[in-house]
Amino acid sequence: MPRRAFTLIEILIVVVILAILAVIVLPKFSNVTASARVSMLMDDLRLMRSQLLVFRAQHAGVAAGYPNCDPALAPTEEAMVDHITLATTITGDTAPVGTPGYKYGPYMREVPENPVNGLRSVLVVADSAEFPNSPQDSYGWIYQPATMTFRAACSGADKDVVSFFDY
Repeated sequence: MPRRAFTLIEILIVVVILAILAVIVLPKFSNVTASARVSMLMDDLRLMRSQLLVFRAQHAGVAAGYPNCDPALAPTEEAMVDHITLATTITGDTAPVGTPGYKYGPYMREVPENPVNGLRSVLVVADSAEFPNSPQDSYGWIYQPATMTFRAACSGADKDVVSFFDY
């Protein structure tokens, strides 16, 4: 009994069908990646904003970012990151987690990386300064303790043409 093999035409037809399927399916996967980044950005913003509010509630109404929780001092990125990631006292002193007497925090393990631009740094805006009107692409986030405003510092927009900066 002779063995029947695939002909060249049959193999070409299968390859063409697979190519057509790839052209249809691959763009859907690229949209999923962009959509996941947008969802992650929205979730990171929600989480950071809520943890900043919790910090303020536990520290006599003073926002994270003021050294020693003293609003008379200029807020800094270092103080903000320490307040969010370390244990604190009500007066804003920071220490490693588990230090006796430091009963508040940490509120987050680390400041999240902005999923759109890959940066973790925070531009902290002084109380007397105006909050930027547009993203500062050299930072991951922008934060102003006086107004409790926390935004993504990245250009771009989602599929509905809403700027990431306006989230």
